[in-house]
Amino acid sequence: MSVDHYENFPVASVLLPARLREPVRAIYAFARSADDIADEGTLGAAERLAGLAHYRSELDAIEAGRPTEDPIFLRLRPVIAEHKLPLQLFRDLLDAFAQDVTQQRYANFAELMDYCRRSADPVGRLLLRLFGSDDAKSQSLSDGICSSLQLINHWQDIAIDWRKGRIYLPQDELARFGIAESQIAEGRWDAAWAALMDFQIDRARRMMLDGSPLVHQLPGRIGLELRLIVASGLRMLDKLQRARGDVFRRRPVISGRDWPAILLHALFG
Repeated sequence: MSVDHYENFPVASVLLPARLREPVRAIYAFARSADDIADEGTLGAAERLAGLAHYRSELDAIEAGRPTEDPIFLRLRPVIAEHKLPLQLFRDLLDAFAQDVTQQRYANFAELMDYCRRSADPVGRLLLRLFGSDDAKSQSLSDGICSSLQLINHWQDIAIDWRKGRIYLPQDELARFGIAESQIAEGRWDAAWAALMDFQIDRARRMMLDGSPLVHQLPGRIGLELRLIVASGLRMLDKLQRARGDVFRRRPVISGRDWPAILLHALFG
């Protein structure tokens, strides 16, 4: 699995029990399509927000027992009903996607984590609900993994996000390390940038490792699936660390050559 936004969770891989593959695909289709409304193509901000508002209205219809028409929700509706998935988690995702349309800077890490709480953590909580393991402790561990994956994606995509007018690096931390936005615009790597990125990478790694005990709490193939996700995230952090955060010349990705190490870590790490 690549560590790349909504590919950060299992898209019904063969490791999952067959009964869960369609529910996971339905959740993925919702998340991927809503994120695309907010982030892809040439729509203006008003059109993007209107598209997300339509998704909210479809959730409202499900909650009220009214008919839904959108194919995404015709597919999702029986999954929500069968597994009693909390609608607020889907609404949180939509709130985060709308925030991507309207907010381009984050003052501090707490503000960024509030975004991650809505943009990433709901996915893990929905999957835990499918797996029947959504107690408070499991949710907290899952949140750490999902937020870490979101941060990893942000650090991979610094140059890409800049072209979209966004910076997810907290503004106070940019100032602390002496980094101006012009340096991102120039794609200029130096020792100060490396220090900033080492700080970001180390924090994301701590979050991932703090959440990793969850992999031992989930049974069988589900637990192995999660171990692969965690191992992939840690592998990406290693690649970012080796590059000292220089994502300007080449965006690091998980490639076929990384999979032997990922599998070894997942099985024996």
